[in-house]
Amino acid sequence: MGVPPLVAQGLSVSYGNHVVVDDVSLTLEAGTLTALVGANGAGKSTLLHLLQGRLSPSAGRVACDGMPIQSCRDRVVLMPQRGRIDWSFPITVREFVALGEIGNSSFGCCDREAALQRVGLETLATRRLDALSGGQQQRALLARTLVQPSRVLLLDEPCAAIDPPSREQLIALMRQLADSGQTLLVSNHDWGAALDLFDRVIVLDGSVVADGCPEQVRRILGRNPASQESCHE
Repeated sequence: MGVPPLVAQGLSVSYGNHVVVDDVSLTLEAGTLTALVGANGAGKSTLLHLLQGRLSPSAGRVACDGMPIQSCRDRVVLMPQRGRIDWSFPITVREFVALGEIGNSSFGCCDREAALQRVGLETLATRRLDALSGGQQQRALLARTLVQPSRVLLLDEPCAAIDPPSREQLIALMRQLADSGQTLLVSNHDWGAALDLFDRVIVLDGSVVADGCPEQVRRILGRNPASQESCHE
């Protein structure tokens, strides 16, 4: 087996006396779709920023392809929450997606036109950002992420506050990306039955409180004595 795309060891972050992330270690293997689950304030966004190298930990380290994350940050792409984007900016969907190409000498898994098609926005390419629905905005964000060359995609609550059909489409697309070899870590406060589409689930509450396949995690959180059983192959 090769070197895992992303490895974190003993990550911690504190602000004053408040510990936000406490001794988190994880390894993301190539071609896997992992859910990061936790309540609001559990440290999910902070952990994603640590993994992408935007935030320096109080303790611990992150490596991508065996190298310190600060020397290869461009290999790990973070898709921010929709609320962090100014959707009133006067540009079209195509122009917004093209922003992901700036500063990159190559494309990610696809160029801008292919990315628009992959997320189902090719017919809305010339529409202004402020004319999009919440689900369409999330898909535009994902298209912008897809054009960036990366080894790992970190998606911060991509399914928050969108309708069920848009949510299903996004999850299906994430599953397709993983099956094609991309590595994804996707946060949300509650995935419900959609957890079954993930290879692995990490439950965060400052520290990791459960980590395994969906079946294992449900047993652990349910405090079932059978929780140590292996996942089905």
